[in-house]
Amino acid sequence: MASTVELASSFIEGAPPGELADVVADVQALTSEGENIIPSLLPAFKRYNETQLATVKLPGSSQEVIVSGFNELENNRYFDPESQTSFEVDHTTQTASGAQSYTLESEHADLIKSLLKSFGVHAREHYPNSSYGVYPIENDSAVAIVLVANRYSPNNFWNGRFRAIYQLPVSSSSSTLTGNIHVDVHYYEDGNVALNTTKPINISIPSVSADSIVSRVAAAERDYQEALNRAFVQTSEGVFKGLRRQLPITRQKVEWEKVGGYRLGQDISGGKGR
Repeated sequence: MASTVELASSFIEGAPPGELADVVADVQALTSEGENIIPSLLPAFKRYNETQLATVKLPGSSQEVIVSGFNELENNRYFDPESQTSFEVDHTTQTASGAQSYTLESEHADLIKSLLKSFGVHAREHYPNSSYGVYPIENDSAVAIVLVANRYSPNNFWNGRFRAIYQLPVSSSSSTLTGNIHVDVHYYEDGNVALNTTKPINISIPSVSADSIVSRVAAAERDYQEALNRAFVQTSEGVFKGLRRQLPITRQKVEWEKVGGYRLGQDISGGKGR
């Protein structure tokens, strides 16, 4: 049987977009340890933040930067190449502290700077409330490009998150960009409906330049969003339509003492209809 910590960790890692604090409060209320269980859940908080591309505000700044496995340093520190800053993250509160100057050491620093500039234009144009990052990976033989956009509307009982994670080898003039696009939406007014979808991406990049890479990424994201819109329409006209009420709404009270006289009541009770 799974331990309390294991179960609580699964709740933390499965928290819907924008609802981590609510899940934490529920975990504390449901376990006998209460607040004392939080230190045992630190690994789960870290996995959640890195997987979900959590964003934190740099100290003294309104700029939000990404927390991921691609820009991790040591001792819960991470770096942001655009602001040339490293910072410490409290994974339980999703806050940053201890900001320090950071110099990116990479043979492909110029490409990374160009990608940050071009990808920033793309993000601001298509994704309000978004954050992005470009990081050297795999011993500086490739770069990771990540984007996260959050839309929270708790007053209307829904929250959503768009994540895109791409990796691109940069050791040759042409390459193939691979990765995944994730869309997570949670709607919870008078019910509990969640959309969790992942789209694998595999794009040939004829020229490893910032403009070429970003234009092809933008096309892939646009195609996927259009496919999602078509799927929504098909689902609404198909599956959801089949779940709708089959009987008319009469807005009249049912006289239950006479229900046996109704055709439906006779059918249920095995009687014959009139």
